[in-house]
Amino acid sequence: MSDFGAAYSYFNHGISFLQEGHWQEHYDLSLRLFELAAKCALAIGDLASSMLHSEQVMKESRSFEDALNVMYISTCALAYSSGLPDSIQNSIGVLTNLGIDLQESRGTEVCVQETITLLTTHTDEDLLNTRQMTEPTMIIALKFLAKLELGMTQIKPRLVPFVSQKIIELSLAKGMSPVSPIGFVYFGALMSKRGDIISGYRYVKLALSLLDKVGRECAGEVICIATQIKIFVEPIQAALEHHNDGYAASMVAGDAFNALLNTLLKNSCMYVAGVKLQTILEEYEIMMRLAKENNHSIFLVHIKQIQRDILRLIGSDEEVTIPEHEKLIASNNSVLKTFCFRKAYISFMFRSYDDAKEYVLKFFDCRENAWANLMVTHVYHALYTGLISFWVARESRAIDAQYQYWIAMGNESKLTLKRWVQSSPWTFENKWYLLEAEESFSHNDYEAAKSFYKQAISSAKLHKFVHEEALAYELAAYFHLELGEMEQSMEYFLAAHERYHEWGAFGKCSSLF
Repeated sequence: MSDFGAAYSYFNHGISFLQEGHWQEHYDLSLRLFELAAKCALAIGDLASSMLHSEQVMKESRSFEDALNVMYISTCALAYSSGLPDSIQNSIGVLTNLGIDLQESRGTEVCVQETITLLTTHTDEDLLNTRQMTEPTMIIALKFLAKLELGMTQIKPRLVPFVSQKIIELSLAKGMSPVSPIGFVYFGALMSKRGDIISGYRYVKLALSLLDKVGRECAGEVICIATQIKIFVEPIQAALEHHNDGYAASMVAGDAFNALLNTLLKNSCMYVAGVKLQTILEEYEIMMRLAKENNHSIFLVHIKQIQRDILRLIGSDEEVTIPEHEKLIASNNSVLKTFCFRKAYISFMFRSYDDAKEYVLKFFDCRENAWANLMVTHVYHALYTGLISFWVARESRAIDAQYQYWIAMGNESKLTLKRWVQSSPWTFENKWYLLEAEESFSHNDYEAAKSFYKQAISSAKLHKFVHEEALAYELAAYFHLELGEMEQSMEYFLAAHERYHEWGAFGKCSSLF
């Protein structure tokens, strides 16, 4: 990224040498200098300067087409700060002026089926050998569409299939552009979230192969989204290196946002994989510095929410303040969803029943309105909302309607994990067994529960998830305590304490006794 800083300095010096009336006398030179200055300012996180240079071009440009590049840079700057809704609206406005209509009035299912039908008429070889796009206006149009993918995934997930379809349609009709792989990778991620992981895996691999054909301009984002699908097929521990590749590709392209996204999701994979908490905390601190340097407030909020939980698990009393928290919760549903889930998760981990129940209900209210693609965060969403649901169900037995509701919510999470077991037993088997145990406990099927707890413990140990081995021991201990089997319960509590200590969750260890 330092190269972009040096380049920005040179472009600024070039602008300073322009004389009065330069927009009239040296229009092409002025246009190019301001465009490149805006682009480099964006790459180094100087969003205010990027916007100022962009506004100057939009004011002085002689045609709509001349301003397209800085309009794109401007929408990126808005998305990277706290102006994602405005960024999306501006992108849609530009696309409308270019005659591109997402036709979002159709049903989502119709759109998805149309895209599947379109793709079934092409083999992977056909797609990889599609001609290159050459029309400049269409190339920039696809860049706006590609930017919409990530933005809408966060706050307007219902519209993501329409954006993916439009990128794929235009790529097949007009030729592959440098950002065409984004349409394929997001469609694969969408298919995976809908339950068809095999088809989704095919399309994300296709997107990765397309990078070799069209260039690596969008490689960081494509690798990032593709890796998130790979963890539902391959052992999650293997995903870490892929995200490192995505980070490197993003930094080469001057794309700090996707460098941060790769880092955030790599750290989330580390969390789910059971990497020691102190190591994860150090990784988040490195990421936080990069987010601050590049003024990416959305990432700062996500990082600090997770950092706060890790510090509590470790046993630190360090205070974590979260800037722009309320503003982003109000405007970005993915931030709201993360906030509700983190609150529910940490409440569950420290056995705060009322808070766990309150925040999981809030999470249920907003979970369908964020992230259209399958991600590592969905692993913990399924596991912990299921565990909380079965816990609340057991506490609600006196009111049958409430009991049945919570059993149904827990069963939904359990079946989700069971489906994922089919594509990756390594990552999901122990989690599924644990929800089976908790459901059996909730139904008073004690023998089945004992068997499933043992299988959850054994599977977590086999697949090297020490934190989930600890969790399975802990929940089994509470189960045996409920049955009055004190000796077995204490044995399991001690085993949980040992595994939590190995994970580095010293604060959690203290809460067990």
